[in-house]
Amino acid sequence: MNILLVVACALVDQDNRVLIAQRPPGKKLEGLWEFPGGKLDPGERPEDALIRELREELSIEVKAPCLAPLTFASHAYEDFHLLMPLYICRRWEGFVQPREGQAVKWVRPRDMRSWPMPPADEPLIPHLIDLLG
Repeated sequence: MNILLVVACALVDQDNRVLIAQRPPGKKLEGLWEFPGGKLDPGERPEDALIRELREELSIEVKAPCLAPLTFASHAYEDFHLLMPLYICRRWEGFVQPREGQAVKWVRPRDMRSWPMPPADEPLIPHLIDLLG
């Protein structure tokens, strides 16, 4: 089974809400809510991939020292195994503006289970609740 490495970020605003994005129509797991991020390019460091993905997806600029690893997900899907480190970020430049047709929402970690998420993302919620309340 192939292992797919992707990175994800919990962007946290001043009210301790976390940004989630809805997967757009036509993508696998469409309609589900997830943490922004994506696949690493060959030879790319996870932090660099996350900086690139946040710029491409949300029009924000993040510096590597502002990314703090929190936890990771390890989940077996039918045709691959996903390994996904989750970083926390509280500082970025610019305003969140979705650029790929995705809806976004700022939600409190304790309310995240109200939004359907991919199976790999769900186990990350308790870590955010412990950190942010």
